Amino acid sequence: MKELFRYVISDYYRYTGINGSAISIIKYLFFGRNHCFNYCFWLRFASRKNVLFPLALFMHKRLTVKYGIQIPRTTRIGYGFYIGHGIGIVINGGTTIGNNVNISQFLSIGSNKGTPAVIGDNVYIGPNVCIVEDVHIGNNVTIGAGAVVIKDIPENATVAGVPAKVLNYDMPERYIRHKYNLCQR
Repeated sequence: MKELFRYVISDYYRYTGINGSAISIIKYLFFGRNHCFNYCFWLRFASRKNVLFPLALFMHKRLTVKYGIQIPRTTRIGYGFYIGHGIGIVINGGTTIGNNVNISQFLSIGSNKGTPAVIGDNVYIGPNVCIVEDVHIGNNVTIGAGAVVIKDIPENATVAGVPAKVLNYDMPERYIRHKYNLCQR
């Protein structure tokens, strides 16, 4: 349960830039009017058995339908997950997502072969991106809007286009604000 709270605290930090207490997180959950954080909160609690598990399952399913965000409970997501504009997101349940990852609206991460993507740490994924099959996305990567990723992306790269190609290696993680440091408390 302690580890689960650490995930929630890391997500809260990514949204607000504040190391929050349980009370501040609950206030933000109910009065912050941020449906993306609410989705992350209930997804975290629905992903593991805990005292809130039945309620979390209900809320996760409700918010999935309401906002069109389909992130299965089986998706492995690191610390500091951030959904920029939560609508129209579909992620394969076997996907692995690293720490401090930003995702945007109309994202698809899928696989026909059963081996979906592995996404590194400090990755920004822009709107309308498709990530197809078992690609590996390195750390500190920016994927531009509308990109179709069908091949591995090296670390520290900025990519865009159809199919996605490396544009440069200049400041690739510039869109990752409020990075959660794993040593943070």
